[in-house]
Amino acid sequence: MYDRRVSGILLHPSALPGRGGIGDIGDSAYRFVDWLVTAKQRRWQIMPLGPTSYGDSPYAGLSALAGNPLLISLDQLAREGWLDESALHGAPGAYGDWIDYGAVIPWKLTRLERAFARFMAHADATQRMAFEQFCAEQQAWLDTFALFAALKEVYQGAPWNHWEPALVRRDPAALTAARQQLTDRVGFHQFLQWIFFTQWASLRRYANERGIQIIGDLPIFVAFDSADVWANPDIFYLDDTGHPTVVAGVPPDYFSPTGQRWGNPLYRWDVLARRGYDWWIERFRMLFKLVDIARIDHFRGFAAYWEVPAQAETALSGRWVPGPGAALFEAVRAALGRLPIIAEDLGLITPDVDELRRHLGFPGMAVLQFAWGSDATSAYLPHNYTRDLVVYTGTHDNDTTVGWWSSLNEPARQRVRDYLGARDEHIAWDFIRAALMSVADTVIIPMQDVLGLGSWARLNLPGRAEGNWAWRMRPDQLNFDLAHHLAYLTALYGREPLPEKEPAQY
Repeated sequence: MYDRRVSGILLHPSALPGRGGIGDIGDSAYRFVDWLVTAKQRRWQIMPLGPTSYGDSPYAGLSALAGNPLLISLDQLAREGWLDESALHGAPGAYGDWIDYGAVIPWKLTRLERAFARFMAHADATQRMAFEQFCAEQQAWLDTFALFAALKEVYQGAPWNHWEPALVRRDPAALTAARQQLTDRVGFHQFLQWIFFTQWASLRRYANERGIQIIGDLPIFVAFDSADVWANPDIFYLDDTGHPTVVAGVPPDYFSPTGQRWGNPLYRWDVLARRGYDWWIERFRMLFKLVDIARIDHFRGFAAYWEVPAQAETALSGRWVPGPGAALFEAVRAALGRLPIIAEDLGLITPDVDELRRHLGFPGMAVLQFAWGSDATSAYLPHNYTRDLVVYTGTHDNDTTVGWWSSLNEPARQRVRDYLGARDEHIAWDFIRAALMSVADTVIIPMQDVLGLGSWARLNLPGRAEGNWAWRMRPDQLNFDLAHHLAYLTALYGREPLPEKEPAQY
């Protein structure tokens, strides 16, 4: 599995440049793939692709299986004849540095509704057949999600456990009546999923044909207010009214004296085990229709997770509870074969987590920004790396390297300078060079570090409820001079791409 050294870029599609106010999976995404090829990169890492809700976080989506309509390319809809060119102008923020979600969401949804109306009125037989075939093939999850999304509109965004009691408990008669009453809106949400999956499949194929594999992201937990929990209450710890009885979090540590209370509902692993982990198998199956490699977020939760009473305001009163361990992944492997998976094993990692990861044969992660707080034994220092690692200068949860450097105390800065021969004004590229030259088989670099951007371009600050996931590239930042420089370093350290016609391997 690790016979070749590769590197890649971390950039969510929402951060791509374009005139639509938010990055999408249209023309700028194809240009980014071309940029990756020029830069001799072999991986494009993204965040979860699901529809977002409050806080705009891809890690708190309305579905673990659906795609995000905000990433749909309006330009491609115009080329299909379902939008007029004039509808593409005037997006809030247009080519700016930030996504104004409050303005962009209604602007884009209005145009998606126009496209659906024109499709329903004018689609030819081939187009209708393709849509109907998609709905039939994806019926197992699509019908539930489309109804959930339509009901969210009826209830003005209220969580599902605040809906009419018959809908909360998914009474069959109530669900049938709702589908009949909301036929048009259910059809609209099915249409959006068809368009998303069609556009994404085309983009992924374009990337794969050019030797680029896409690394997706699978968060261990799902959002409470999601189609997943609404449709599968029996696999979560919920009370009779649908409220969680226990929720996910992490214990107190150096950075947070009260821990973190995430609030996600926790799985009833005993129920899932009796069902052969069927829900998880379908989740993996759907993810690998979209991506080539999966990074599992919070992998340590499969060994043991921090259970917090739902009524608690902090995570202080939580406790460790055993997770499913290898049994889950063995069931997935039996159903789907051996899947290329990266284990996010950052944070409080105990020997049982390391043992589980090694038993399953998953590479772990190392973050170069984490290397400077202790002595030479730090696992995050390059001289301690092993081949079975995916090394990052920073992740989506970290500050940019330039921003991190500006907040670092002087003794720590001097240690970095001494270790790397780093220069203050080139710290991001010094980090990139150190990661690329390491023995780790895979290196992933956030695009903000390639661009040398400061803290203002940080994508996410954990614990901050608002203002995250908003940074965007400008068109002029997709700079091919930078691509050539990255290509030079990539080749210098033996991370050349495979010949074009040779099948890519991980």
